[in-house]
Amino acid sequence: MMQRLTSTVLLLACALPCQQEQGEPQVPAPTYDYDVLILDGTVYSGADEPPAVTDVGIRGDRIVALGELQDASSAQRIDATGLIVCPGFIDLHNHGDKQVFSKRLRQNTCYLTQGCTLIVTGNCGSGALDVKRFFERLDKQGCGVNVAHLIPQGTLREKSMGGSFRRPPTDEELDKMRDLAEQGMAAGAFGMSTGLIYTPGAYADIAEISEVAMVVAKYGGLYASHIRSEGSGLLKAVAEAIEIGERAGCAVHLSHFKASQPPNWGKVAESCALVEKARAAGRTVTCDQYPYRASSTSLAALTIPTWAREGSNKDLIQRFEQPDTGDRIRAAIAKSLEQRGGADQILIAHFAKNPKWNGMNLKDAAVAAGVDPVALVEQIQRGGGCSAVAFSMCDEDVEFIMRKPYVATASDGSSKMAGPTRPHPRSYGTFSRKIGHYAIEKKVVPLLQAIRSSSGLPADILGIADRGYLRTGTYADVVVFDPAKIRDRATFVDPHQHSAGVLWVLVNGQVAVANEKPTGSMSGRVVRRPSK
Repeated sequence: MMQRLTSTVLLLACALPCQQEQGEPQVPAPTYDYDVLILDGTVYSGADEPPAVTDVGIRGDRIVALGELQDASSAQRIDATGLIVCPGFIDLHNHGDKQVFSKRLRQNTCYLTQGCTLIVTGNCGSGALDVKRFFERLDKQGCGVNVAHLIPQGTLREKSMGGSFRRPPTDEELDKMRDLAEQGMAAGAFGMSTGLIYTPGAYADIAEISEVAMVVAKYGGLYASHIRSEGSGLLKAVAEAIEIGERAGCAVHLSHFKASQPPNWGKVAESCALVEKARAAGRTVTCDQYPYRASSTSLAALTIPTWAREGSNKDLIQRFEQPDTGDRIRAAIAKSLEQRGGADQILIAHFAKNPKWNGMNLKDAAVAAGVDPVALVEQIQRGGGCSAVAFSMCDEDVEFIMRKPYVATASDGSSKMAGPTRPHPRSYGTFSRKIGHYAIEKKVVPLLQAIRSSSGLPADILGIADRGYLRTGTYADVVVFDPAKIRDRATFVDPHQHSAGVLWVLVNGQVAVANEKPTGSMSGRVVRRPSK
């Protein structure tokens, strides 16, 4: 492979017009059949169909040919002999709404190096509400990957009601929610997301959510939900999401599907049965999953009940200081820690007030602080809160869900870079772990299914026809990886490690990763939902 690549470099050098002496006629720039040729790779199209060894021809931002192209000319040739060529991976569940505007993070290097070429933001009910402005800013500045967006219901509710309130909306406020949803869908959002364990989304009932989802349905959008419970109330929460889809008339997508906390392990068989019953009845219901047994969110969301989190963090701290209410909150925290298997099952990922605790579990950090774990949770919340990693799932459940053909792969992460934090490794390793560890090493799922779950399936879920597949006419979002080397390297102890084995990544026909090295390309684009 190196010899072929070296020859390609020489070809490019010779093909460029030489600098002309003053007065000499200009030599016209060379023309090629293709801008990029990927040769002799084992091509997985993203569909549920066997791979084939063939060539891929790219011109501009599109795939324009598949077949025997060895004799064609090209500005760049990539020898993919013994390698796998597939569509760029689509992350249906990303939280990079702010990172896409950061000069240090907007290239999304930790995603490109695992083969991801499109992220969907606005998840879990939180994110940019003004979709038109969000897209216009991205159009102007560019991004390392393509970006699609969901309307965040929690942000929409807070904007419409003037705060995070635990009450139903007035008729006027509900009309405002509908208007904001209409604006977002008209601007090209792919649907609406909820985060029903977070405030203020947790305060919305099924009727309220369904009313707003009807606007989404009018545009052919989907309803994506971080459901109301992933623990003891899992089955009821899945049923609620399906019912919202039925009331509104829109597709339903269940985010980061799981059964959380040891007493609930094994319930995934029943929750999947609910999904399959709805699908058999003709409903469109899909899921996504990250291939890890640990989750990650704020420590408050993991341990403090939603009723206590109404309003601001200042309001929460005042409740801690009220004798009866404070005792209720502390008792709820103690119960939550017990249900999660103990304080040692939660890691502190990022606490700005005391970075020395980053990477420590709550039990050890409490010992270091000289307090019990419940008091430490309160202390951290008084310091502004922190993000945390919770080891709340079992491997058997993860693998059970992974085998389902309606489950896509998604990270639930965001763009990261090396630093003192200890975030969940999924931001660096989701797709390479699914393919390298679970498909190639453990053979939990066939490689064909692992690739489809990361490309064609998420494109189908979104309703995108021209990405997620390697076909003539689709955008040239392409990954070339070595099946012997593709692996996630990020760990919970050392999460800031890029994946290995992803050799080439093209985003809209531009090389974003070459020989495992990011090029700095900012060729990502906004992906808007087509008008219905």
